[in-house]
Amino acid sequence: MNPPGSQTWVVLPTYNEADNLVGMTAAILERIPEATVLVVDDASPDGTGRLADELAAADARIRVRHRRAKQGLGKAYVDGFGVALAAGAERIVQMDADWSHHPSYLPALLGTLEGGLGTAQPGGADVVIGSRYVKGGGVRNWGLLRRVVSRGGSLFARSVLRLSTNDLTGAYKVWRRDALATTPWDRLHSGGYVFSIEMTYLADRRGLRIVEVPIIFTDRAEGESKMSRRIIVEALLVVLRLRWDEFRGRSPRRTPGS
Repeated sequence: MNPPGSQTWVVLPTYNEADNLVGMTAAILERIPEATVLVVDDASPDGTGRLADELAAADARIRVRHRRAKQGLGKAYVDGFGVALAAGAERIVQMDADWSHHPSYLPALLGTLEGGLGTAQPGGADVVIGSRYVKGGGVRNWGLLRRVVSRGGSLFARSVLRLSTNDLTGAYKVWRRDALATTPWDRLHSGGYVFSIEMTYLADRRGLRIVEVPIIFTDRAEGESKMSRRIIVEALLVVLRLRWDEFRGRSPRRTPGS
């Protein structure tokens, strides 16, 4: 078996993350030295893109994808996934660059994908989610409103979409190559933060093996939070649209036996 970091790509979208990028890329490569880190920058005005280029020039394991404007977190991930798949990646990590998704969890997430570290799936998983809402998981530095919105959003989406996954709004995931390569990208409604819900929904409906691993989510220490009322409204509308599309036979239904 190849080492856990071999053929592993980490897709790291950035927008104004200059204060975090150096430490984050170093911490990722400390945990999985053989991985490739792909920084997908949305034309950050704070110089994140230039800093990423400097890091890439100094370390061949770091690569940069420059986008012309801020187009949304989901679209940045899709762009990065395409680059990683084209390069032959077998395992693709998606994570935030602001330390809310700590790199210390990477060995556990990757190990679970391959069938180790206590997963109930003997053959591993197709998707592993770093989950705040399973035993051992949690959040830090969040106020009551943020907790209610996040937890309530996951519960709402679970109920409407009839999903068993606990943390639907979490974006710390590891994907097996085939799980991403077979994603029906044309069925995605959102390019923003609700992208995480849609991707888990599509994985469930295709019968993929989804496993949750507990993480502690810590709110960003540097930079500004990108959560907004618009994002919350978008999430509600997209969840309802997914359910409506399925009701009308326009979206994939759960695979029999899954």
